[in-house]
Amino acid sequence: MIRSNLTAIRDDIRQTALRCGRDPADIKLIAVSKRFPAEVMSQACAAGQFIFGENFIQEAAEKRALLGADVCLHFIGHLQSNKAKTAAEVCDVIETVDRFKIASALHRHLLAMNRTLEVLVQVNIGLDPKKSGILPEDTEQLLRQIAELSTLKVTGLMTITPLTEDCEQARPFFRKLRVLSEKMKERGLFATSRRVELSMGMSDDYRVAIEEGATLIRVGTAIFGHRPQTGEKSGSKT
Repeated sequence: MIRSNLTAIRDDIRQTALRCGRDPADIKLIAVSKRFPAEVMSQACAAGQFIFGENFIQEAAEKRALLGADVCLHFIGHLQSNKAKTAAEVCDVIETVDRFKIASALHRHLLAMNRTLEVLVQVNIGLDPKKSGILPEDTEQLLRQIAELSTLKVTGLMTITPLTEDCEQARPFFRKLRVLSEKMKERGLFATSRRVELSMGMSDDYRVAIEEGATLIRVGTAIFGHRPQTGEKSGSKT
């Protein structure tokens, strides 16, 4: 099932990209594997999927220990400062930096490890009180602050849009994030100007996100099916 689901999604990504004049190679698929065991991720790896998204740091650490360096772990959940050390150790990309306190904590631990880390700044583009993320108007200031931290390389922006009944209702939010990223790029606030990452779009609306410029899409249910229920809440759908 996982192999066939991945094949279908990759084909859909390709067709969507070509339809809107984009290169499919510019779009990366993040398989959201939260609450699924490492054995399930191994099945995805066997089908050529090596980028995974995790919402809980302890779970990410356990999976890193089991799967090793073969997988690329993106942290896509709310990050607490007391988990920054573990995050700095086990994650390849942290997409949810939304305040300088978190950036400073990561920087401190990364310095001790003699390591650099790619991060994205999470923006609450929909001004949703139920979502994490810095306000759009405060994004530039945070980017300038993080630019002073030598261990962190900000490569783009991430957002989780408000829940909508129609995927088209998410389009204005995706567009606003793209426009914001373009402004920040013009001001030289990303680690590189060659490629600015836009992490936006999930199982229900990734096609619209691609049309609006997404370079990273986060898909869980459409790959793995409905995840096992636990007492933990992630605060986002995938």
